[in-house]
Parts: sequence; C-alpha cells; structure tokens
Amino acid sequence: MWLPIPPDEIEGLPEGLAYRFWNGEEDFPADPADCAFYVVPYMKPSPLCVRPMPEMSHVQVVQTLSAGIDHVEPGLRHLPPGVRLCNARGVHEASTGELTLALILASLRGVPDFVRAQDRGEWLAGFRPALADKNVLIVGYGSIGEAIEDRLVPFEVARVARVARSKRTTARGPVHPLTELPALLPEADVVILSTPLTETTRGLAGADFLSRMKDGALLVNVARGPVVDTKALLAELEGGRITAALDVTDPEPLPREHPLWRAPGVLISPHVGGPTSAFLPRAKRLLVDQLNRYVNREPLRNVILTTGASAG
Repeated sequence: MWLPIPPDEIEGLPEGLAYRFWNGEEDFPADPADCAFYVVPYMKPSPLCVRPMPEMSHVQVVQTLSAGIDHVEPGLRHLPPGVRLCNARGVHEASTGELTLALILASLRGVPDFVRAQDRGEWLAGFRPALADKNVLIVGYGSIGEAIEDRLVPFEVARVARVARSKRTTARGPVHPLTELPALLPEADVVILSTPLTETTRGLAGADFLSRMKDGALLVNVARGPVVDTKALLAELEGGRITAALDVTDPEPLPREHPLWRAPGVLISPHVGGPTSAFLPRAKRLLVDQLNRYVNREPLRNVILTTGASAG
C-alpha cells in the first residue's frame, strides 16, 4: 500500500498490510510491481504522479486525494484491466466552497482594490455591488457544486441555477443539462465553474460562452484552468465587459509575464481551493475507510472508472 501520508500518522489503518510512504521522491519505497493500492501524491505534477504506474503490474486500486482525476489519466493506459480509479469526493467540498465564496465576495466588494489602497495609505470609499439579490449559475453540480450552493444560501441570492452533464432533480430544484447552458448564461450575475476537466468541458468557457454572459457579470473558476479559454477571457477582461476570479489558470502555474496577471477586473489565487487545514483530517478519514473496505472486500467509495471496462 503506497501512501503519500506517513502511515504512522493515520489512526485506524487496517492491520496486516504492508504500508510504504511515497510522496513523489525520486526513489520508490519498494518495487512498484508489488503495489496493490496506490494513493497518488497530492498537489504534485502529473508526470510525477504517473511515473510509477507503468511498473504497477499488480495494482488493484488507484486512489487520488483530489476531486479531479485528469492528472493521473495519462498513466491509466499502462495499468492492467480491472483497476479501480477512485477520487476524493468528500475531502475538498468544504475548502473549495469556502474559497468560492471568498473569491465572489472579494471580487464584488472590491477587496483587492482596498488592499492596494491600504498599501498606499489611501481611504478608498465608494459604492460596491453585493452578492445579495444576484442570480448565480453553477456549472458543474457535483458534490463541490452542492457545497458551494450550501454556502450561497445565507447570502440571500435571488436565484441559483444549476448545470451538469445530464438533467436531474434535487431537493433544492432542477439541474439543467449542458445543452441548456447557452440560454442560462445571459441571466446570471455570477457564473461559477466547478466542473471536472473532460473532453467535453475543455475550453467550455470559450468565446461563445463568454459573449453570452451579461455585461458586468463575474466569472469564477474553481474547476480546472483549461475549462476556460484564456485568450477569449483576456479579450473580455481587457474590454472591461466582465470580471473574473480564478483559482486555476491555463497555463498553470501562471508565468510571471503572462498578461492575465495584469488584466483589469481579475482576481487570481494560486490553486488553493483544496489545500487547507480541512484537507488532512478528511483525507485520512477517506484512506482509513477505503483501505478497510478493501481489506473486507466491501465496495469502494468514489469509483470513477475501472480500467479495461467498456465505456458503454
């Protein structure tokens, strides 16, 4: 069992298993061919995460500690059939929901301007938009989208519209399919992207998407950088028609000289939606639960796909 957290720091791991600590170091802790359960290092580059996978000829489970699995997808073709890939649903919802609200409120209320004015010793008074009474659109309504809505409700927003891959109904109301997104965009004051990165969502927020947003709307991306077409976003920002708050960018990390740093109306945080004090206890609980399920031959949680299985 390869873990990116020292096993002696995780209370409740099942006994009788051979645990090895590996968090991306150059030397592997053991022969990858002997690994049965691979927990992928967290917040590490994709090439590092997939490096041992071609040699993992007997692995049965690959567990990420992130909601997204795009960083391990390049390694899946090297794995034997029947390997279950699991994500970290339940670990990042609280932290990402918090940051989403922080980005929205900071952008609408002009907090970056206040910070710059404070550096100058300037009292920058003025009238700013509130989140109250705004129409909000959440694009990507999985567990993180739900957590974001949980945190929006106390702020007295006028309406929350929800979009996911397919249509369904929730206790809070309908979830619209992606096909209805073009009709929903012009009504939204705040558009939140919390969708996974897939071939369908790559470049989703392109020129057409952005042009449909209403004048003065705020785009918030807590998904993945490539969900947004950076060139198209820059054109809208430089024209001053919309604003943006981005926890993820394309490229990432954003190079020092990239024009997105200096574009008007944009707030950028460096992909910090997940790594907070809330991460480690939730990650440990997930690993304890999954490994106990594995030992007891119970169904694993959060299985995204099984290698060699038909997509149909």
